[in-house]
Amino acid sequence: MDLVGLIDRIGEAPVAALFGLVTGTVFGIAAQRSRFCLRAATVEFARGRMGDKVAVWLLTFSTALVWVQAAQLFGLMNSADARMMAVPGSWSGAIVGGLMFGAGMVLARGCSGRLLVLAATGNMRSIVSGLIFAVVAQMSLSGILSPLRDRIAALWITEGGRNMNLLSTIGVPQWAGLVLGLLIAVVALVLSRRNRIGASRLVFASGVGFAVALGWVLTYSLSQVAFEPVQIESATFTGPSAHTLMFFLDRNAILEFDVGLVPGVFLGALFAAGFTGELKWQAFDGPATMRKAMIGAALMGFGGMLAGGCAIGAGVTGGSIFVGTAWCALFFMWIGAVLTDLLVDQPAEAALA
Repeated sequence: MDLVGLIDRIGEAPVAALFGLVTGTVFGIAAQRSRFCLRAATVEFARGRMGDKVAVWLLTFSTALVWVQAAQLFGLMNSADARMMAVPGSWSGAIVGGLMFGAGMVLARGCSGRLLVLAATGNMRSIVSGLIFAVVAQMSLSGILSPLRDRIAALWITEGGRNMNLLSTIGVPQWAGLVLGLLIAVVALVLSRRNRIGASRLVFASGVGFAVALGWVLTYSLSQVAFEPVQIESATFTGPSAHTLMFFLDRNAILEFDVGLVPGVFLGALFAAGFTGELKWQAFDGPATMRKAMIGAALMGFGGMLAGGCAIGAGVTGGSIFVGTAWCALFFMWIGAVLTDLLVDQPAEAALA
């Protein structure tokens, strides 16, 4: 059945949710098997190592660039139509929100996407942190924290009523994005070989990047045939976590890509963990760990909404189409995470040694 026939059969909104489910399932399987995690990569970097976690993150990021830029060159998507590119971006939001999100993911021991993957394996810490993240994200989107978010975001916004396309701004051809992705992939593979990462984990790490491209291509293809306007988007977890929460709490909530994405990631990670025998219940180590995780989740909820995306949404999905504020947010997420590890985690570990 072609896409138009599928839309005629079940409707545009269910098709969008189905595409989200497919994207999320691929992401969940690949992320669980590769152990992809920005928090782990930044902590490793902060401690002066370029180990397997940095290598996996670089490979995921680079393959997202390669897949997405190749899809654009072949006409399978158009990044100019993506929502995060077509609306004004906030530099102040990217800076402040990026720092908050980076600090939060270190305290919570995982970014929002990683928490969702871990929750599917039976990690109660991640379930609690993920729920707090979703609630604070919703409060920041349209609740009591939204005026504060709006004020910070309005301090410094992009010009021209749109976000900045970094490739266009610096005046390089579109294929330069593909070349950059290939160069970063070479660095990732060199680090992978040095750290003796197996082929299976490398394939799944690249699968996370492929899931990002898949989301872009599916939503773009839907937008070309749908009667109603369709947002061109891909994997991200700040807005979708809030939207999914409200979908199950509000009977008037709209079925959309986001509502399929989050359950898809959970189901994909659950399947991968079950298939490999990695399902097991885990709880908080103690009150101190619980406090840090809850504070971290709240920081990620507000910071991710302020920054325009989480470690996946801004750091990989937005980065893959060279959204200016997404690259800025990713940079400050790294800074926030490294500083938090240096100032909080490392001293705490030294005190216990």
